[in-house]
Amino acid sequence: MGSRSSSAIKYPNNDEMDLESGKADKDRDKPIRSNRGLKIHNQAVLSGLAYCISSCSMILVNKFVLSSYDFNAGISLMLYQNLVSVIIVSILSFFGVISTEPLTWKLIRVWFPVNVIFVGMLITSIFSLKYINVAMVTILKNITNVITAVGEMYLFKKQHDRRVWAALFLMIISAISGGITDLSFHAVGYMWQITNCFLTAAYSLTLRRVMDTAKQVTKSGNLNEFSMVLLNNILSLPLGALLIFVFNEVDYLSKTPLIRMPMFWLVMTSSGFLGLAISFTSMWFLHQTGATTYSLVGSLNKIPLSIAGILLFSVPTSLENFSSILFGLLAGVFFARAKMWEKSQS
Repeated sequence: MGSRSSSAIKYPNNDEMDLESGKADKDRDKPIRSNRGLKIHNQAVLSGLAYCISSCSMILVNKFVLSSYDFNAGISLMLYQNLVSVIIVSILSFFGVISTEPLTWKLIRVWFPVNVIFVGMLITSIFSLKYINVAMVTILKNITNVITAVGEMYLFKKQHDRRVWAALFLMIISAISGGITDLSFHAVGYMWQITNCFLTAAYSLTLRRVMDTAKQVTKSGNLNEFSMVLLNNILSLPLGALLIFVFNEVDYLSKTPLIRMPMFWLVMTSSGFLGLAISFTSMWFLHQTGATTYSLVGSLNKIPLSIAGILLFSVPTSLENFSSILFGLLAGVFFARAKMWEKSQS
């Protein structure tokens, strides 16, 4: 969440290894550098696989809970997942495995508007996944990039390269063609997903404005990602609990037999672990490689996710719809490459 920068590893002799290119700045100490380079490469592959598996699994498990179990309490699902995250992060912080900022009323007041958008983003994502297949959700999420780009242009006066706009245009075309050819089209699901795109873009844009203010009210003057995970998830609990009553999910929970099934709770709990695993593995992968590789792998990762979603849930599709999905996935890769080129020119 938020912007991330490329990282390089410093060695005792102050030479640097560029993790993107894998090349050392100097040729001396080649045997030592070769061993270290191999270790870094292995760590990069391992962290990349962990990130891809956790991010794909999270969406597929959520889809399984909502569709295969036919669980009709999406807010309760979000609340339980966030509660699991809070418990795990709190335990890790207590034992000193990770560091988190202490919560203060000043920090909570600054962060609360962002958290409201965060909760809306999670809930609409779950609601849309209930009605739409995984592949189409992945394609429709590309609209978020379009809204974010327009928001950056008006709010931050940021100008984008024509390659970026071309990629965004391809994303719009793929989303429209995918919706038209979607054999399992569901208007309610599409409404939730489009709402999710706007909320996700709003979260990204608002986060940039709030981050600096939030850092000023912390004791250390910093706010790492673990602190943001803890802050977002803790603040989401009372708001989520309130929404459970507003949407009358309490009545459903009191009647559904799923609550008495141990396997259902195991799947629910695993989804909470996976949600937190995405945060950990994304930071690990980003540290081992850099923003460029991270962005590109994130785009490529949508391809096996979409195929798995179609096969695992027996989604009815056609050649036209599958082509639209593939076109959208490739547009996402093109967008990632265009952003890399734009960044290299700035």
